[in-house]
Amino acid sequence: MEDEQIIGLFMERSEDAISETSKKYGKYCHSIAWRILENEEDAEECVSDTYLRVWNSIPPKCPDCLRTFLGKIVRNLSLDRWEKRSADKRGGGAVTLILDELEECIPAADDAETAEEDMVIKDILNRFLAELPQKTRKMFIRRYWYMSSAKEIAADLGASESMVNVTLFRTREKLKKMFEKEGISL
Repeated sequence: MEDEQIIGLFMERSEDAISETSKKYGKYCHSIAWRILENEEDAEECVSDTYLRVWNSIPPKCPDCLRTFLGKIVRNLSLDRWEKRSADKRGGGAVTLILDELEECIPAADDAETAEEDMVIKDILNRFLAELPQKTRKMFIRRYWYMSSAKEIAADLGASESMVNVTLFRTREKLKKMFEKEGISL
C-alpha cells in the first residue's frame, strides 16, 4: 500500500492504518529501536508506542514522508527509553559510544539558549550534510541517525572498517570547525 493511502486511513481513523503501517514499516522501525536499545522487548514496545504516537498525530498532522515521520518518532522514543534505562548505570554500549563521538562536534541541547539558536544549529547541520560527498553523508547518517556500527556500514558500502572510522572522524572534525566558524560554541 502506498504512503498516501496509509495516511488516508489514519485521517479516516481506520484501525487498518496501524496494520498497514506495521506491514510496510514494521521491520524498519524495529531495526531503529533495536540498534539503540539492543533489547527485543524494549524495541517491540517502542515500535508499538510509535504506532500509538502516529495514531494520535495524524490528524491533525499530515507528514510528507511517512517513513521519515515514523523513523523520527521511533528513534526519539528509543533514545528516551535508553536514557531512562541507563540513568542509573552509566557506562558502555553502542549508544553511549555514538553520543560520545558527537559530543565534541555538536552543541548540547541544554546549551542552546533559544529556539532560534536551535534553528540555526539545524540549518548549519543540514547545509553541512548537503555539502558532503554522497558516500560520506551515507556513513554519517548511518552512524549517527541509525546508530549502525562501523562494521555494518563498511559491509553495506563496500569499504573497510578502518576507512569508515577515519572518514567519520574527519567528518566530525569538519562539522566541529563549521560550527565554530558560524559562532556556535560547543
